[in-house]
Amino acid sequence: MSRRAGTVAVAGRPNAGKSTLVNALVGTKVAIVSDKPQTTRRRVLGMLNRPDGQIVFVDTPGLHRPLHRLNRAMLDEAMEAILDVDLVVLVIDVAEREGAGDRHALELVAKASSPRICVLNKVDLVAKPKLLPRMAALAATGLFDEIVPVSALSGDGLAELPELILKYLPEQDDLYPSETVTTSDEKTRVAELIREKFLERTREEIPYGLGVVVEEWKVDEVKNLTLVTATLVVDKENHKRIVIGLGGQLIRDAGTAARLEIEKTFGKRFFLDLHVVARPGWREDPRFLGTLSS
Repeated sequence: MSRRAGTVAVAGRPNAGKSTLVNALVGTKVAIVSDKPQTTRRRVLGMLNRPDGQIVFVDTPGLHRPLHRLNRAMLDEAMEAILDVDLVVLVIDVAEREGAGDRHALELVAKASSPRICVLNKVDLVAKPKLLPRMAALAATGLFDEIVPVSALSGDGLAELPELILKYLPEQDDLYPSETVTTSDEKTRVAELIREKFLERTREEIPYGLGVVVEEWKVDEVKNLTLVTATLVVDKENHKRIVIGLGGQLIRDAGTAARLEIEKTFGKRFFLDLHVVARPGWREDPRFLGTLSS
């Protein structure tokens, strides 16, 4: 049997469940997950290694109309991936009513010259009679080679998806060593996991203006401990107070949750030293954006 391997861009509107889908298919957490839109800010590669091939998933930022330089950079990342892969998977949240955002996403993925699969996510939240007209409407666009209903959270329909994806990938050797799970470096993954825990605990406009910079990374061989100093960057001074929390409660809780998740991910001990700074307009500063770990 011939071996197949290739790259697959996982695209869709913010909050469609792209990162949850990638993590479920890869079998480990390579992308952070949040109920806040625009959680993924850059392309994340996650590899699924199978006896019959290798699928390199590219988890992309959500397809949206950009308002800040940061958002424009995110959309550029997504489009670059969509135009430069062997297969595009568009994830649609069928629990949400179809709107202008969905039509915009369809217009963007239509620019891809590679095959396209539409994954209808969160089907466990939708009655089948409501799902069928949605599938028929998407089939009528003529954009997709396959339309697949799944639930990334419950696992419904996921078992058959990798085999279906491989069918559209070229016959070739693996693109990465078989033990590779992600190309994201350790510092970036740690910064992302820190950001995830603060996203879980903040609301309204704060998540959109929250970035994480890893300032220092030291390994204490004697104590078998990795010491990470990281700065959380927010848009406004009053956001700084919210992120720290009353008496420092929020930053302690989020920091502890981040440390536990990081230790679980990497299988070693960490100490996090977290600081918060307000930097108005950081999402419009290209030089500063270049320093961000997330």
